Amino acid sequence: MATADILLLQKVDHLGYEGDEVTVRAGYARNYLLPKRLAIPVTRSNRKQIDALRIRRAEREAKELQEAKELAEKIRVLIITFSVKTGERGKMFGAVTANDLVHKFAEHGIAVDRKKIHLDPVKHIGQCTAKIKLHREITIDFVFDVVSETATV
Repeated sequence: MATADILLLQKVDHLGYEGDEVTVRAGYARNYLLPKRLAIPVTRSNRKQIDALRIRRAEREAKELQEAKELAEKIRVLIITFSVKTGERGKMFGAVTANDLVHKFAEHGIAVDRKKIHLDPVKHIGQCTAKIKLHREITIDFVFDVVSETATV
């Protein structure tokens, strides 16, 4: 089967990142990647563009890593408590989800994408942990509390 060596101009899911040289099937390159300007063919004439893309990518990744480290420090010092309604035996009505966590972060001035928070819906009272993937290299465990609004007797 025919293949083509291409240079990615943007991140393409399950293929690579900006500045990566990858080998794909010729039809995929010809019919999808090249017309959408996601990639260019690797030739001698565009080697300078390849080097420029690699430099730009390295600068962008360093900046993203630094921003992720700063965000991780802001998140680590946060103490978040969810007050939820419970029934007579302490059973929760509803659940605490990643979306609720995003709203709590927003109240504290921190913007985190919901897709970066890995949390199964919490349906119990107590201390819970959510994994937050801020960058390829930075994943933190965020601990928060879920307490009952009503006093248990």
